[in-house]
Amino acid sequence: MTRRFWSNALALVAFLATCGPAVAQLARPAEPAGRVVLADRIVAIVNKDVITMQELQERTERVSLQLRRQGAPLPPADVLQRQVLERMITDLVQVQFAKESGVSISEADLDRTLARIAQQNNLAPAAFRQAVEREGMDWARFRDDIRSEMLISRLREREVDSKIQVSDGEVDAFLEDNRAGPDASPEYDLSHILVRVPEQAGPEQIEARRRRAEEALAQIRGGVDFRQVAVTYSDAPDALQGGGMGWRSADRLPEIFVNTLASMRPGEVSEILRSPAGFHILRMNDRRGGAAAAAVPQSHVRHILVRTNELVSESDALRKLNILRERIRQGADFGELARLNSDDASAARGGDLGWVTGGDLEPTFEHAMNALKIGEVSEPVRTPFGYHLIQVLERRMADLPDERKRLQARRVLGERRADEAYQEWVRQLRDRAYVENRLEER
Repeated sequence: MTRRFWSNALALVAFLATCGPAVAQLARPAEPAGRVVLADRIVAIVNKDVITMQELQERTERVSLQLRRQGAPLPPADVLQRQVLERMITDLVQVQFAKESGVSISEADLDRTLARIAQQNNLAPAAFRQAVEREGMDWARFRDDIRSEMLISRLREREVDSKIQVSDGEVDAFLEDNRAGPDASPEYDLSHILVRVPEQAGPEQIEARRRRAEEALAQIRGGVDFRQVAVTYSDAPDALQGGGMGWRSADRLPEIFVNTLASMRPGEVSEILRSPAGFHILRMNDRRGGAAAAAVPQSHVRHILVRTNELVSESDALRKLNILRERIRQGADFGELARLNSDDASAARGGDLGWVTGGDLEPTFEHAMNALKIGEVSEPVRTPFGYHLIQVLERRMADLPDERKRLQARRVLGERRADEAYQEWVRQLRDRAYVENRLEER
């Protein structure tokens, strides 16, 4: 699963974690006896599926609460509701396409992902479920949300990311332009508004979208909070988070953004930028880095892996690793135990993975590794491969070899191109879908 998926899934979990008792207010009280209650209604038809008013209200309430906790002023309720509905439509179109084209998420895959999210929140799976339900969210709905995130992530990998190609010539040019290496580029904390222009839009439609972008920029310059304007006007996926993109390195941004940001200072808002996707407005919240990176941190690490399968349950794997960990603490040789017990190809080397650099390893493994002191043995760590014991032998700062620099440059160029290609692909998918918006009907 990609890092993008984990950032989205964990953002949902982080939102729940910060809600506290207020989320319980989202549960609707029982209606008084004798009161007439309106039946749920359809607010949008998306191809062969529907979105109901109850679903829209629940999502809108969650977004409103999140924005309030961020301190962002809310737009008018009807504006926010329309924006939330558009996001739901875009997500549903992608989920539909994923299912129609054979992308699926098994119950086992979903359970493993939920267990991993629970682990990253320092909770056992059962305790994690209780925490979600205690915050007022239905567990089945939460599972559906995570399943949809997984479907969209896998769809993006197949339809966009896997088709991105970067030539050797492009890598050469990139390294020439970034002599200090890919890690030396500055990073920007950005907020973003996108007024999308539909595919094959005519001159009148393009001009109407431009005027909408100009209205948004005029409101910002008139003193309206950027986050409120983003929620009101932006068609970007991050609109409902106030347009916040977080920290992005210059290498991962479109060239049109980088050229504009080069002359901006923190707190400034850009003019309107035009790209194939539509009209953009940027706000630079902060900037850091940009100095030459002479060396990067590396860790010399080894591990013991126990895979789970039909014959080895999770409890069996945990029991085995806890026993091995205790033996190591009592003086047993880690390398010898790895040779005898690890299910990884590194077992023949005593579990030794050699010197690794940030980004080389699976994110959960890497996070646990970075938290260890030299010589310390981790608690069992769950990754998609199974359960691990991890030990860091040494740490150092080292120059990147040329081949490693080329690999990083290729990754950076691929990610930049994939982000742009994905936005265009989603736009085309949305434009081709049959959508009937009934929100304004009464």
